Amino acid sequence: MQTQVKPSSSRQAQLVAKGASCPRVAVRRVAGRRALEVVARDYPRPGFESAETFQEAQALSSKLKDAPRPAKPLKVVIAGAGLAGLSAAKYLSDAGHHPIVLEGRDVLGGKVAAWKDEDGDWYETGLHIFFGAYPNMMNVFRELNIEERLQWKEHSMIFAMPDSPGEFSRFDFPDIPAPFNGVFAILRNNQMLTWPEKIQFAIGLLPAIIFGQKYVEEQDHLSVTQWMRQQGVPDRVNEEVFIAMAKALAFIDPDRLSMTVVLTALNRFLQERHGSKMAFLDGAPPERLCQPMVDHFTARGGELKMNARVKDIVLNDDGTVKHYKLTNGDVVEGDLYMSAMPVDILKLLVPEQWKPNPFFSQLKELEGVPVINIHIWFDRKLTTVDHLLFSRSPLLSVYADMSTTCKEYYDTEKSMLELVFAPAKDWIGRPDEEIIAATMTELERLFPTEIKADQSLAKIRKYKVIKTPLSVYESRAGREAFRPSQRTPVKNFFLAGDFTKQKYLASMEGAIFSGKLAAEQIVNDYNYKGVAPPARSASSPELVAASALLAVAAVGAGLVSFGQ
Repeated sequence: MQTQVKPSSSRQAQLVAKGASCPRVAVRRVAGRRALEVVARDYPRPGFESAETFQEAQALSSKLKDAPRPAKPLKVVIAGAGLAGLSAAKYLSDAGHHPIVLEGRDVLGGKVAAWKDEDGDWYETGLHIFFGAYPNMMNVFRELNIEERLQWKEHSMIFAMPDSPGEFSRFDFPDIPAPFNGVFAILRNNQMLTWPEKIQFAIGLLPAIIFGQKYVEEQDHLSVTQWMRQQGVPDRVNEEVFIAMAKALAFIDPDRLSMTVVLTALNRFLQERHGSKMAFLDGAPPERLCQPMVDHFTARGGELKMNARVKDIVLNDDGTVKHYKLTNGDVVEGDLYMSAMPVDILKLLVPEQWKPNPFFSQLKELEGVPVINIHIWFDRKLTTVDHLLFSRSPLLSVYADMSTTCKEYYDTEKSMLELVFAPAKDWIGRPDEEIIAATMTELERLFPTEIKADQSLAKIRKYKVIKTPLSVYESRAGREAFRPSQRTPVKNFFLAGDFTKQKYLASMEGAIFSGKLAAEQIVNDYNYKGVAPPARSASSPELVAASALLAVAAVGAGLVSFGQ
């Protein structure tokens, strides 16, 4: 760890704001040191209300909130205060029940946990980005009345150019309906893919266009790389786009990532007008997102117990849960029980009596992926963009200058880069100093006129390396069949977590949605007992119209370009 240095007094200074007509922030080459004016602009909250997925999420929220009140509120003991557990608690309290949330650590958030260092600066487990294609998450922000805490950025995706140090390539989405905005963004960018490559990729998508969601789900047995080769898509498409996309989506390379994950992401981004828009939370998730969820369910009779780690799931003679036993010897009893713990911890706690059951034995096929998150505080302001950046580096996935993108870290004089080091499998056991040295070598390529690996230019004031050996479940090819439902064979035991069966995969949205689905199972059983619950659409938009348009546009434009 570097010597700790107090942040400058300007840390909380506001960035220069521009009006609605302000142009986008440009990526500039910098020839030598010069004074930089930091310009940041947050964009208005997107109009999600018309999106079908947002309306579905809203309808499920209403179903839970408006459910018949239970004759007696149930005590539901939930192990885990990550987003899945907090979501389940929030929606159970909306339905009139009393959740009791047990968190093993002294911090909320699970995989979005964060801590303060001795200078009062936050450091986080990950670089958390909130996409417009997260309808249940967006509903949570609205229901808690904290939507203003999301800092929306320009509708773009920005990639570093490995062969041109210091340069970036943009996919800018025009403000027009989907899927036209995404198609135009892809077709207008000629720096990363050639027209023949775009055409071949579009042709490769034809089976998804023809057979729809069924086809998408059936591709889980193939990795992204295998699928690309099977469809005759050039390797360069993988190298230019999907290595970066795979690492950003799942922290692993495309030769391991399930193609279903990529097709699902393309589905969301191309089908929904605001799906690929990105926002940063204006501060640390435990304070700015998790605590409002806790305040919500505790105000309705729920409880939160910190430093309450589950040691054993104790059973009755019939195999149902009797109580949770904690590591401190305490016993916590309830009417129902839920695990919102990571799958790797859950596997260690599954009672012997349950292990022969295929529902529980399949969990051994799921495991978390290692993730390393890095914070580096520099002694000067770097030329930067107010956005998430895809590094396209062998070691780094995505990064952002949080001193520009996030209010909590605002500093007009010094940069703080937050970076995701992925894949992390070969690095998770290495010393922090080696990881920082490798990171600085990569940053020299991204900031060639401002950063040198030997710190002869920008100097590190301090850094934090946060290692999570087992993070979100590894969504490698062939894992989809082993993801369990939220309802288990044990009548008083339920599951939540991004690894459980839901259509938003290993993401914050997946965690939120899984907790909501687990709450729905309980509400269906007890609030609507003897009463038919309102119908809820389970549809999932298919990768059809958008992909078809992309294919037609790519082929048509390609033919035009060949004819010139």
